[in-house]
Amino acid sequence: MLNQRQTEILKEIVEDYIETARPISSNSLCKKMKCSSATIRNEMGFLEENGLIEKTHISSGRIPSEQGYRYYVDNIMKPKEITGDDMLKLQTIFYNNSLMLDDTIIKSMEIISEITNYTAVVLGSASSENKVNKVEVVPLSENRLIAIVITDKGHVEHRNMLLEGRVSSDEIKQTVELINKLIVGTPINEVSSKLEFEVKPIISKYVKQHEVLYNAFYNAFNDFANNSNVVMKGTSHILKQPEFNDIDKIRDIVSKFEGNEMVNSIKEEENGINIYIGSENEFDDNVTIIKTKYEINGNEGTLALIGPKRMEYDRVISLLDYIKKNIER
Repeated sequence: MLNQRQTEILKEIVEDYIETARPISSNSLCKKMKCSSATIRNEMGFLEENGLIEKTHISSGRIPSEQGYRYYVDNIMKPKEITGDDMLKLQTIFYNNSLMLDDTIIKSMEIISEITNYTAVVLGSASSENKVNKVEVVPLSENRLIAIVITDKGHVEHRNMLLEGRVSSDEIKQTVELINKLIVGTPINEVSSKLEFEVKPIISKYVKQHEVLYNAFYNAFNDFANNSNVVMKGTSHILKQPEFNDIDKIRDIVSKFEGNEMVNSIKEEENGINIYIGSENEFDDNVTIIKTKYEINGNEGTLALIGPKRMEYDRVISLLDYIKKNIER
């Protein structure tokens, strides 16, 4: 355990480095803490010997180590109060009654991504865990529809559908009734198969423009199964951080965003807000992942922000907690 002065020095080094991305010199700490240079150097030596700070190859200054960030998060940091400006941006989303819950979650995380320059991830329940409870269609024009799928867990998905030709409202109604009759209770990821082997062989008996409608619904459900589980916002934001100005690091992090290992490393199993720094996460040693699990009407998901280890921990924790409380209320 650190004494008070060592704690203050580590706090200054971590928070200054988070803000500036520049190594911290003993001279700058002397001015802030009004201590002699010898005292500061001795205390910095102690912190370095204990693995909490480290030298960089380009400067005699010090930066926090992974262990130093962990000590800061566990023993020093306090959540930062959300600014009025940030709260106003989020409240605009939360009090927009025209938005579906899924859109509210995604848009609120998109805002956090924009104001922090970190990558936001929303991970919903897997499509195999959601069964179709009801399918509805809202006509927009002669050949444009919105398909709305409601699952047994209250999860709602909607997709725009463009029909390749004119179809009467009666035929659309008959198709929806047939689909509801045959696929209610089916897991989302199995619907496409059921449409192909159970709906397709008989739909022509009931619907004249059966191919147009079948293709539209097949594509919509296939899209549900493949894309409803993970939404990412601001994948390019993390590349604006100085830690990722190397072309090899950029290529590596982008490939991980596109791969399956990203999803596997994001899903949250614990309660509260959890922080995984560098090697503590399974995604990349150069990043921190802060994530939390939410539950709405028995439907679980995960909210996460991915940024450099030099992340504004105190701010991100407060923002994620604010979103979690608002969507669960």
